[in-house]
This record gives sequence, C-alpha cells and structure tokens, in this order.
Amino acid sequence: MGSKKRRRRREERPTIHPKNKYSENPPDFALLASLYPSFEPFVFYSRDGRPRIDWTDFNATRELTRVLLLHDHGLNWWIPDGQLCPTVPNRSNYIHWIEDLLSSNIIPTTSRNGDKVKGFDIGTGANCIYPLLGASLLGWSFVGSDMTDVALEWAEKNVKSNPHISELIEIRKVDNSESTPSIQESLTGKSVQDESNMDMSGHMDEEAEPSSSSSFNLPAGAQSSYHGPPVLVGVVRDGEQFDFCICNPPFFESMEEAGLNPKTSCGGTPEEMVCSGGERAFITRIIEDSVALKQTFRWYTSMVGRKSNLKFLISKLRKVGVTIVKTTEFVQGQTCRWGLAWSFVPPARKIISPHVAEKKNLSFMLEGVQRQFSALDVLQSIETFFSASGASCKLNASSFTVNITVSNDQCNTILKNEVNRVDEGPTSKHLEETSSSSSCLNASSTSLSFRTAVCFFPHLASIN
Repeated sequence: MGSKKRRRRREERPTIHPKNKYSENPPDFALLASLYPSFEPFVFYSRDGRPRIDWTDFNATRELTRVLLLHDHGLNWWIPDGQLCPTVPNRSNYIHWIEDLLSSNIIPTTSRNGDKVKGFDIGTGANCIYPLLGASLLGWSFVGSDMTDVALEWAEKNVKSNPHISELIEIRKVDNSESTPSIQESLTGKSVQDESNMDMSGHMDEEAEPSSSSSFNLPAGAQSSYHGPPVLVGVVRDGEQFDFCICNPPFFESMEEAGLNPKTSCGGTPEEMVCSGGERAFITRIIEDSVALKQTFRWYTSMVGRKSNLKFLISKLRKVGVTIVKTTEFVQGQTCRWGLAWSFVPPARKIISPHVAEKKNLSFMLEGVQRQFSALDVLQSIETFFSASGASCKLNASSFTVNITVSNDQCNTILKNEVNRVDEGPTSKHLEETSSSSSCLNASSTSLSFRTAVCFFPHLASIN
C-alpha cells in the first residue's frame, strides 16, 4: 500500500510550467557557448558528451542568467559580485503561475487599472528579475521595492538598460530607518501607548478599535506589534491599486544556514537571504500587511522555500479571514519551491447552467464561509434570498434543509437582478468548507420546486 502511494506521488510530481519557454526546450549550453563567447569558458563536457556548467561557480551562474535573458527575452542585464543571482526558468514559473491566477475566474476581474496588469515586487533586488520578466513577457507594469543602495542602483540600471520596457517599471526605495513604525502606527499616525487591549499572543481585544482617521482599518486579530523594514504598509501609497504582489523572501535565519547547499552558488547578501525567523516570519509580515491593505491587491503571493512552512502559513491565513488560498509547486531540476497566494476579494458568484437541470442531485462546495456562521445561518440566508423574489420557502431546521418553489418569472427575475454582496458580522477568523446539495422535488413548465441541504465540514481547509 505504501509503495503504491509513493509511486503515485512520483507519477504526479509537478513539472515546469507549460507556458515556460524552457518547458519543451531546456537551455542548450553548447549553442549558447557558440553564440556568446563570454559564456564559452564556463561550459565543459561530461563523460557522456553533455555540455554542463559548474553550478557552484557564481560567475558561471551569473553569466548563464545574463545570456538566457538576452537570448530568449531580449533583455540586457547584469549584477555586481555577491548579489543574488536568479535562475530564469524558476522565476518564469512564478510569473506564469500569477498569470494563471489573474486569468482564472476564482475571483472577479476588475478594471482598476484598465486592461493593464500592475504588480508589486517585494524586495526586487539588484537583479530586478520579476519586473523585467513580467514586463517583457506579458507587458505588465511593476513597482519594485528595495532598501539597500546597491540593490536600488543596479535595479535602476537594469531597467534603464531596457528602454523598450523601462516605462513599465518603477523602482521604489523603502525607508530602513531604525524607528520604522508598527503596522498600526503606520495606519493611525499614533504610537501604541496602551497595551491593555492586547492579550499575551499580541492579538487585539475585540473592543479595541483603530483610529477612524486611518487610511486602512486594522481589524481585530491583526498583529499591531510589528517593527522592522516596511514590506507593503508604508511602501504602498494611498490610492494605489495592484493586481498582485510577488516575493522571493529571505528563506534563511542566518548566512550559515543559507550556505548549507554545497551544490549551488547563487550569491546573495544578508539583506536578500536572511531574516530573523526566516521565511516563515517574513511571509507572516506580508500576511499582516495584507490584513491592513485588504483589497488594495487582488492577489497577495509569495514563494516558499520549505513545504513544512506552508501548513503554518495557511493556518495563519485562515485566522485572518481571507476568502481564498491557493498553492502550487515550482520545479526546476532537483530544486523545488512552493507558491502561496491569497485574496480578500469575494470569490466570483457562479450561476449553475440550466443544462445540468436533468440531474437529480447537484453538489458543490462553498469557499470562504466564515466560521461563526452555522449551517442554519446558511439555510436562512438561502431562504431570505429566494423569499425576497417572491418564492415559496419552507425551512426544516432539524434536517438542515429548505424546500423552495419558484416560478419561471421569479427565476428570470433572480437571474437578471444584480444582487449586491452584503458583508455581515465581524471579520472572519477561520475558513470553512461547506457542502451544499440540491434535489429537484417537482418540476413543471411554470414552476420549479427543489430542496437544498447544507452540511458543514469544519476540519477541511479551503485551499484549492
């Protein structure tokens, strides 16, 4: 049994994104060496005659990145010694995954920036790889943030070296002063003097409310004790709207930990590689900022280096009441990374096609239902919805069902009317999955009768 599970996992192992330029044609080192003399010294041939490079040589990996960006993307690029050197296929996987998220119907599309897609790169680095790839491949515009002088200088150089996309990319400096305010201080402009409204975990008591003068409201449960270089809050400007943020976080807690892999050399400064608490702490900072910024971004995303951190981060997201969480796996050779995305935008409302009316029972899952709402609350909402249109409804609380009879005219009215979503109750702290099923009781040419039943599965997480 165990061997079957292991075999199934191997068979289902994710591959490089199908839209990636290298999914069908991996980089040809021999060809690149013949076309670019500067790359030729780094290429050698193994016993089986295959061209290779020394992945532990920073100069080799940097030159490979340079020629790949030039040859396959028409981009001029360079970074100084010691800066983080990205691998082009891996970063392309991330860009195409975000493309999938934006083109999906998981959450409604908006016209916040017209037809243009605008992204925010957290810690763009000297390499500025995500804005360069996103702009050249898909025509996206970007704000890339960073705090070190070297990163800002070379990110600007890499943008200006590509005038055909330079107008799409803004490099923004992050204030790295020692007195960087907490999230709440950034939002209210006031120092947090009174901590009596906070419990031992740092969560605000439900009665504690942020100042009404804040540009963004900080809901109960959000961390108000964050100090450190700004990530999103304090960098994103008032009135700005983005389709997504993207982040290659500092994966490690120390440079010693960062150097544990002897098989590769991608460079990287402490600012790029290290954070107190590692990637878990840094991505938690993004989550806390997202609670304050909410729908300023359609999607918040980050790369994750350790699968073991996904469970913790997803649990964190459930507690702050996001409407949807998505994960994926990025594969490049023997290296695996994971993508984590979440949103506060209400999921797109889906109307069941009339072509499925022949089925006796229809079952579907409702994502993002807040934990404080019971199955009875959902049924009462269904009853209220149909009753408002004049339908006949009978709710049975003991069996968690509601019988509904609706005329054709009432059905047409329901389908034509634009029903505004009403948020009720306090901010959600948990996501649940709800299974809802409908059974046709009777159907005629003038009316439709059906029964809706609701079952809760609180132990399941809405992540797909």
